[in-house]
Amino acid sequence: MRAPERRLRRIPPRLRALARAMRGRQSDAETAVWRLVRSRNLGFKFRRQHPLGRFVLDFYCPELRLAIEVDGRQHFEEEGQAQDAARTAVLRQQGIRVVRFTNHEVVQEFEAVAEAIWLACNQKPA
Repeated sequence: MRAPERRLRRIPPRLRALARAMRGRQSDAETAVWRLVRSRNLGFKFRRQHPLGRFVLDFYCPELRLAIEVDGRQHFEEEGQAQDAARTAVLRQQGIRVVRFTNHEVVQEFEAVAEAIWLACNQKPA
C-alpha cells in the first residue's frame, strides 16, 4: 500500500529566507521553549520558525495544529497588539490553536510556561 500523497505547498522564497534567518537569531526565551519542545520531548514534533501562509510561527506542531508564540516587547505596542490579534484570528479560522507567552513569562516563570505548554499539547479537542 502506498503512503498517501502529501500536497506540497510552495513557500515564497522571501518567507522561507525570513524563517531561516529567524532561526539563527532566537531570543533567550525562544531558545528555552525550543529546548522544551524539540526532539519530541513532550511527545509531539514541533517545528521552529515555521512558515505557514503569510506568517512565520515561532513554534508549530502540525499534528496538534498548535502554535506557540513567544512575544517580545514590540508586541506590547498598540500596533503590535493589533497585528497579533489579526494574526491569531486568521490562524484560528484555519483551525490552529494559538498559545502566547511573553519573553518575561518564559524567563521568569519557566515552570508555569512549561506546564501550560504541556496542558495545551494534551488538551482534548473540543
